[in-house]
Amino acid sequence: MAGIYIHIPFCKQACHYCDFHFSTSLKKKDDLLRAIRTELALRKKELPQNIETIYFGGGTPSLLSKTELQSILDTVYENYVVTPNPEITLEANPDDLSEETLQELSETAINRLSIGVQSFFEEDLKLMNRAHNASEALTSIELAKQYFSNVSIDLIYGIPGMSLQRWEENLQTALSLDVPHLSCYALTVEPRTALESFIKKGIVAPVDDAVARTHYDFLVAHTEAAGYENYEFSNFGMPGFHSRNNTAYWHGKMYLGVGPSAHSYDGNTRSWNINNNSKYIQKIGEGILPIEREQLTTRDKYNEYVMTRLRTHTGASLKEIEQRFGSKYREYALQQAEEFIEEDLLTLTHSVLKVTPKGKFLSDGIASGLFLVNLDS
Repeated sequence: MAGIYIHIPFCKQACHYCDFHFSTSLKKKDDLLRAIRTELALRKKELPQNIETIYFGGGTPSLLSKTELQSILDTVYENYVVTPNPEITLEANPDDLSEETLQELSETAINRLSIGVQSFFEEDLKLMNRAHNASEALTSIELAKQYFSNVSIDLIYGIPGMSLQRWEENLQTALSLDVPHLSCYALTVEPRTALESFIKKGIVAPVDDAVARTHYDFLVAHTEAAGYENYEFSNFGMPGFHSRNNTAYWHGKMYLGVGPSAHSYDGNTRSWNINNNSKYIQKIGEGILPIEREQLTTRDKYNEYVMTRLRTHTGASLKEIEQRFGSKYREYALQQAEEFIEEDLLTLTHSVLKVTPKGKFLSDGIASGLFLVNLDS
């Protein structure tokens, strides 16, 4: 099974923390959507497996009309074999989700909404330069539940000035809305973003990792008490509502990324499209795929396996490492893990390495400690 990711590179305005590829101008929207449909057709032989997930990301895919979204979905179904019950997700901003829009979306094959709330507090939304307000966030979720059973909310913690009490109120608000999935991310300061500039100029306080960890520990404890399963570091789902798209990514399944800046993975190669809308449209119009590709070595694949699996509740299997990469990789992983096991940051049970509650917030750092850097692949 495999997935398709469709990058819609348009936003109403630029969030101060975002470094994804997007444009606030919609002048080339029709040309770009035409190019996305063409790319889907051009690359249909790259995915020999059936498609079980389709994900509209961005940018802000909810800026598109029902007709525009349907035209892309029609192109997918015309060129690929899609399973009878695929997960089809649309990322959406609260200010786009009127009842009329939600009704129209429910008439398409889209069956999952990921709503970018980020915070229920006006001061946080203004700091991040979000296009919606707190009232729109609440209203959109209540309306969305009337048309979709599978709704996810995005929240951000570790925001400068966000006390534990405010984070608790944010989380309790989300839990009270009774949605089956939450994606919660620590605010990070990406290079060349407005947030980085504001922090350097002293306009915004620096992000505090200690505060973010306190918020995360609170998040894990309270979502667990509410019945959510923390199946991946940032993702929390009720039983039966784990994102199939997210799960596929963290377990190394193949996926095709279309649209400017979109990434793809086929098990042996990673590739990525040019991150320029005009050049993307031009090249696709000429029948040329504007793609760069990287052939992965065994070492690359091992490092990615460790990085992704240690973020999940299933952990990294030493048996699978040996089967996929060889005995020296298993021995190396076990040797590198010993220090983390002694520090109660990892456990080793039935040949599976998992991060402990103490180590969960440090998952990426622990994984990097297991990376193989100098040995031949």
